[in-house]
Amino acid sequence: MNAHRFDSCIAALNACAHACDHCAVACLQESDPHTMARCVAIDMDCAQLCRLTASYLARSSELSAGLCRLCAEICTACAEECSLHSMDHCRRCAQACRECCEACELEAA
Repeated sequence: MNAHRFDSCIAALNACAHACDHCAVACLQESDPHTMARCVAIDMDCAQLCRLTASYLARSSELSAGLCRLCAEICTACAEECSLHSMDHCRRCAQACRECCEACELEAA
């Protein structure tokens, strides 16, 4: 198996995890962080699943496709939540989530 087959998906997963972490922290620094609770929670869930999925892909696990499907699902949910907010960090996170979702869907197919 080509060791670099999953590189672009892994890069998208890592970029998404980074954007989600940044978004969660920035949401907590907003003037009313309580209104951002769902965004913070889903950011954290998405970041963790992205990292887990990247590690499965890196070792070409036979379970990668299932994790990619789940990751695409949570990335979609995170993008939808972040799209509800006008802050730059939420917009950047939503875009990273959409890109990650596309990459994961390709690997899950």
